[in-house]
Amino acid sequence: MLPARRFCLIVSGLALLALVASLAFGFSALVGPFAVAAAVGLALGLGAVDSLRSFQYTAWIIAAVVAAMFYPATFLKWGDFDLRNKWVVLVVIQTVMFGMGTQMSLRDFVGVMKMPWGVFVAVACQFLVMPLTGFVLIKLFPLPDEIAAGVILIGACSSGLASNVMCYLARANLALSITATSMTTLLAPLMTPLWMKLLAGRLVEVRFTPMMLEIMKIVIVPIAAALLHDALKSASSAARRRWEIVNAVAVTGLFCLAVFHRSEPLVSLPASTWLLIELAGFAAGAVVAGMFYHRLTGWFPRIPGFMPYLSMAGIVYFTTITTAAGRNHLLLVGGTLILVAILHNGAGYFFGYWLARLAGLDRSSCRTVAIEVGLQNGGMASGLAGAMGKLATVGLAAAVFSPWMNISGSLLANYWRRRGGGTEGDAADSKPA
Repeated sequence: MLPARRFCLIVSGLALLALVASLAFGFSALVGPFAVAAAVGLALGLGAVDSLRSFQYTAWIIAAVVAAMFYPATFLKWGDFDLRNKWVVLVVIQTVMFGMGTQMSLRDFVGVMKMPWGVFVAVACQFLVMPLTGFVLIKLFPLPDEIAAGVILIGACSSGLASNVMCYLARANLALSITATSMTTLLAPLMTPLWMKLLAGRLVEVRFTPMMLEIMKIVIVPIAAALLHDALKSASSAARRRWEIVNAVAVTGLFCLAVFHRSEPLVSLPASTWLLIELAGFAAGAVVAGMFYHRLTGWFPRIPGFMPYLSMAGIVYFTTITTAAGRNHLLLVGGTLILVAILHNGAGYFFGYWLARLAGLDRSSCRTVAIEVGLQNGGMASGLAGAMGKLATVGLAAAVFSPWMNISGSLLANYWRRRGGGTEGDAADSKPA
């Protein structure tokens, strides 16, 4: 496998040279093929270099952006099939979040009791620094309304699971990172729509309750299903039997809801009752999905090892179709949006670290808070933009921010790892998924 990766790296270098020559001599028709070949070859070949292997996922995101910018039509429709279909978007984002959820554990939430002040500081910084920084930046750098709303959206999302990997690389407080990520994810259905309503309500239509339900559907349900699977791994036989009964009830309830949801008695119910029905449906869906996945891992034990890669593939998919759909917007405001992404991300690292220092946390925990605050859940932002029907505009910020966050996070984590100085919560305490 290593020789093949080295070959891809050589192909990437040759394609890059050919790209430069094409630009120099005006062979515009060859620029696209050589650019895509260089980007894809780099993504495939980085695994051959140990010191650069951690950037391979980022390289795939960059390759997706390059391909979508040169050949947007290829990634919007395949024949009559629309790759931006809302059901496809929903399934992909739920798969991404479920894959992330399989890397969580119920034990992660116990950390709140073990280090409540550190978790409070991380969560408070996450939901204060990033939305407000995004708001300041869109005032300083004028962007079209819907693209500006996307900056607010990604700032108002929870931290992504990539932060856990970066904290491990940085030898920061990994336990705090995992717990903080879990808590910000749990609070996202309330905090994300709240900030969007307050800061972006004049830019796009924001309906609090529908957005809250959408976050529960695309984030909380898949992660709850994954946590159920985690609980079942160590559950007693009696507990498993009880969950089988709950699963049967959940399947029956979902079937009845699917069959009768348009019947006259249900349609005439008040909105508050429908809200309760939807929440019950989400809970039932989490139970059914969690039980099904638990059985699946019993039949195919190697499946859990593929879930992180499935999540990464889903994010690459979102990046590709968002870039393709928003290509024209990106050509107009791409430079400004990249600058906003760099400043937004840098502000997260800076304020996260120094606010944690002011709060009295140790250096290792400060590094954790900086990474947690700086790295947002781009997949969640893309999913919400797709649910709003504005993937090409509101979702554009996530497509630009995600590659940069991965690059900067990897650089910062490796810098802190080489510098040392972490004293508590080192990576030795636990290992990342």
